[in-house]
Amino acid sequence: MNPYDEQIEQLINGEIKEVKVPLENFMAFREAWIKREDHKYIVGEASQGGDVIYRYDPTVL
Repeated sequence: MNPYDEQIEQLINGEIKEVKVPLENFMAFREAWIKREDHKYIVGEASQGGDVIYRYDPTVL
């Protein structure tokens, strides 16, 4: 199981507010993220250095 599967589930359920993904783990995160039907509601904000913070936003169109 991908370790990001559980974190994404927690994010969507409101158990956590964000998931921090270091640049070197992006592909593992992407693998878990892209297989979800609701992935369009998980939005990322890149920071300097390539790390990304993902948050759940159900208002995204």
